[in-house]
Amino acid sequence: MFFFFVGGVEQGAGRVLKEAAGRCLRCGGAADLVETEKVLKLFFVPVWRWPGRDPAYLCRDCGLLSPGSLGAEPGPSLLLPREARCGACSRAVDTQFRFCPFCGSSL
Repeated sequence: MFFFFVGGVEQGAGRVLKEAAGRCLRCGGAADLVETEKVLKLFFVPVWRWPGRDPAYLCRDCGLLSPGSLGAEPGPSLLLPREARCGACSRAVDTQFRFCPFCGSSL
């Protein structure tokens, strides 16, 4: 007799605590401060949900869920200036980089 178990635990976004609380680390778009929740899925169907510990930032554009360890309030690491973008791929990059780590073009 064989049993197959297809499932797992996934972290998701709950309700929005503060809209446009920071900027996305990946694309530089507006990010909302949201509650996190963990979801148990069996055969890709959500079965059970429970609240997470820390809030997180959810990007409106690319959907990146940044970890709660970045803090409850947006700090300087989350607020990226508009100049910190690659001219070729439009992704957010560190101002100290000379080349884009995503596409390799010169900054």
